Amino acid sequence: MAKFSPAFDSMMISEGGYLLTNIPGDTGGQTYAGISRRHWPNWPGWLYVDRKETPPTQLVRDFYKKQFWDVIKGDELNDQRMAESIFSFAVNTGTKVAVKLAQIVVGTAPDGVLESKTVYALNTISPHIFMPSYTVAKIARYRDIVMKNRSQSKFLLGWINRTLKDA
Repeated sequence: MAKFSPAFDSMMISEGGYLLTNIPGDTGGQTYAGISRRHWPNWPGWLYVDRKETPPTQLVRDFYKKQFWDVIKGDELNDQRMAESIFSFAVNTGTKVAVKLAQIVVGTAPDGVLESKTVYALNTISPHIFMPSYTVAKIARYRDIVMKNRSQSKFLLGWINRTLKDA
C-alpha cells in the first residue's frame, strides 16, 4: 500500500515548501505551503498567518492528508508512484479532476469520486500503462486551462515540469 509521508514530502517540494505567496495572476490567490486562501478560507492555519506567525507543520500535513490523500484513497492504492501522481495532481487541480482523469485512464465511470471499483482498477492496471497515459491526460488538462484562460499560460511550463517529475 502507498504511504502518505513520501507523497507529502514530494508534493511539498512541488508546492515550494512552507512559504506564504501571492503570485499575480494565480487563480488560487494567496497561498501558504500551497494551501489556497481562496479555496480553503476556513483552514485554521490562516489564523497563524494573519498574526504573522508560522502555522505548525502538523496542521499543514493534517490538511493535505484529510483533504487530498484520504479523498483519493491513497492508503488503498498499491503503487506508490501512481498514488503520488494522483495526489500531486489533486493538490494542483482538485480531487474531482484528478480522480476523473484516473478513472478515464483505467476505464471506470468518470464521476470524480474514487470508489471501490476504481481502487480495484487502479490496483490491477500496470503502472507502466497507467503512468504514461495519466501523464498525457494531465498535460492535456493543463493545455485546456490555458486555452480557456490565456492569463494562465505563464504557469504552463511549471505545470508540465511538475507533471513530468511525477511521471
